[in-house]
Amino acid sequence: MAKKPKLETELGLKRRARKINRVLAQTYPYAVPELDFENPFELLVATVLSAQTTDVRVNAITPALFARFPDALAMSQAERSEIEALIRSTGFFRAKTDSLLGLSAALVERHSGQVPPKLEELIKLPGVGRKTANVVLGNAFGVPGITVDTHFGRLANRFGWSDETDPVKLEHAVGALFEKRDWTMLSHRVVFHGRRICHARKPACGVCPVASLCPSYGIGEEIPAKARQLLKYELAPGREDLLAKMQAGATRRQLREQGYGLDA
Repeated sequence: MAKKPKLETELGLKRRARKINRVLAQTYPYAVPELDFENPFELLVATVLSAQTTDVRVNAITPALFARFPDALAMSQAERSEIEALIRSTGFFRAKTDSLLGLSAALVERHSGQVPPKLEELIKLPGVGRKTANVVLGNAFGVPGITVDTHFGRLANRFGWSDETDPVKLEHAVGALFEKRDWTMLSHRVVFHGRRICHARKPACGVCPVASLCPSYGIGEEIPAKARQLLKYELAPGREDLLAKMQAGATRRQLREQGYGLDA
């Protein structure tokens, strides 16, 4: 776990953290939620399904799920067996079915079938924790929030932003370093970086755009040529065309229609 550099003041930490965010913004100007959704209900369901699996897997099954159950009322009236069959490949499908049926019924009973735009109401829904609530608030309602998933937690520690491991404490510690308006996009950028460059087992330190600002530099591959081979998704060698299209503003839907595999 990374520690803050020696003698770094709180002001120095804040300045370094914000500079990292600016560099990540330049590196990933196309950073977006990697779950596909059309409305708050779809994002809520997709986020619940994303636990212990990949966004790619969730995106593969949600079109059929939402075609069959497009809103909270429809899903609350679903047969358990049908939901289980549709979401089985995401893993832990029985527990997730419990959550989907429970949260849908709660939305109908308490909120007229609509997803509430408030943290305190969202976390009362079955299967919805603070992380899921912040994803929904930030991306469906424009309410700033920091989403602490495994990637964000790992990088926040490596960057020396905080040595907290408790997600809620880490969320508050990191939030204090940034303007509130930056929280949601910061979350996307850090997660993008964690998936593409700053991997859990072997970070690609030699090609990391924030290497000079990172107290953990050197825990991964430092030789640029070797580090470049560790890059994933649109940054991986041979995927320059995909990267160019993403930088030009192509949406995930447009890229899939053009035959690109979005396996991020």
